Amino acid sequence: MPPRGRTPVASLMQRLITGFAALALCCVLLWPSHAQAGVANAPGSNLEVSLITYGPGDTYWERFGHDAIELRDTVSGEAVTFNYGVFDFDESGFLLNFARGQMHYLMDAAPSDVDQRYYTEVGRSVTRQHLAFSPAQAADLRDYLLWNLQPENVRYEYDYYVRNCATRVRDALDKALGGTLKPQLEARPGGMTYRQQTARLMSQQAWLMLILDLGLGPYADQPLNAWQESFLPEVLQQEITHVTVTGNDGKAQPLVLDQQLLSPNRLTPPPATAPDLRLPLALAGVIFAALLFLAHRYAPAVYAVLGSLYLVLAGFVGVALLILWGLTTHHSAWANANLLLFNPLAFFLLPALWRSRKALAASRFANALIVLQLAAVLVACAMHLLPGVVQQNQPWLLFALPAWLAVAWSTRQRPIPSSY
Repeated sequence: MPPRGRTPVASLMQRLITGFAALALCCVLLWPSHAQAGVANAPGSNLEVSLITYGPGDTYWERFGHDAIELRDTVSGEAVTFNYGVFDFDESGFLLNFARGQMHYLMDAAPSDVDQRYYTEVGRSVTRQHLAFSPAQAADLRDYLLWNLQPENVRYEYDYYVRNCATRVRDALDKALGGTLKPQLEARPGGMTYRQQTARLMSQQAWLMLILDLGLGPYADQPLNAWQESFLPEVLQQEITHVTVTGNDGKAQPLVLDQQLLSPNRLTPPPATAPDLRLPLALAGVIFAALLFLAHRYAPAVYAVLGSLYLVLAGFVGVALLILWGLTTHHSAWANANLLLFNPLAFFLLPALWRSRKALAASRFANALIVLQLAAVLVACAMHLLPGVVQQNQPWLLFALPAWLAVAWSTRQRPIPSSY
């Protein structure tokens, strides 16, 4: 899940920490006169547990949505939301750690009305699901969240798909429920893969969607169950409606007692399904190949620029994919078969391209590289015919095949001089 950024709620650390400190201070000051002063010290019988889900926002790091656990003291009326989506761009080494895949996120807490007011003001939906927690489970959850909020416990190693704001909320709920949540969600099949959910939610930022799709390896295409797919807040919100727990009478009852839409969505919602990139990228590959063919025939200078742009981009993409695989912990990008389509060998074909523009034949080295690249593309295509192949990179195959055929053909042809 992309970082949540420095939003008024999620990243203004000083205000949030100050707010919670004030909350704790009030609890301490009022303790002698009122033993049930608030969430921090209320008995479990007075605590109401809810899952708060916030819909996707417009900024790219908000596209995956957000969620939090709300604890409400039914006696004092005090309500606090605990969330795991806080990070700080100003943290020392943040950008370098982000590039390496070693991101540090924090858990935080704030008064519920402060959190919900912000999301309401920016037009994101806010949904509250009241959960069936026993007094003992509610108290255990509160104690765990307060323990997690302590400075020595507040940080965690972030991962887009397996350790994010939603999975940490999910895991905290499961822990307090005695582990009853996980097996029920694992028994339910997921609806989409990591790749499909990523493309669906990022489709409004098409350029970023394409970059992410290109960079995701086979890990992103594994079949998911509902427990894994609940890395998305909206999926967790939907899936817990199917979960049952044991009630005070010993009988099974729904985990979700009731659901309230506190604020409707006023933004453009993401599509229900992931876009199919095969036709658009196939057309892009054919159009590029046709332009390269025509430019080679009628405008050698344009041909050289167009071909060089493709080779440079292919080379840089290959370098980026190699770095993601070999030098980072972004395991969702490892073993990416797109390296067969775009790799640093493309840089070494630039001289052959410019020689072709000047009506000079390609060198034997360049011819060998062209043959090797075409063989790599054919291997990438053949991999989809083999059993056990997971990575779904057909859109990039459909783009790269005509593009590389055009490059191979053009570097072995001499342009026809223009007639005057």
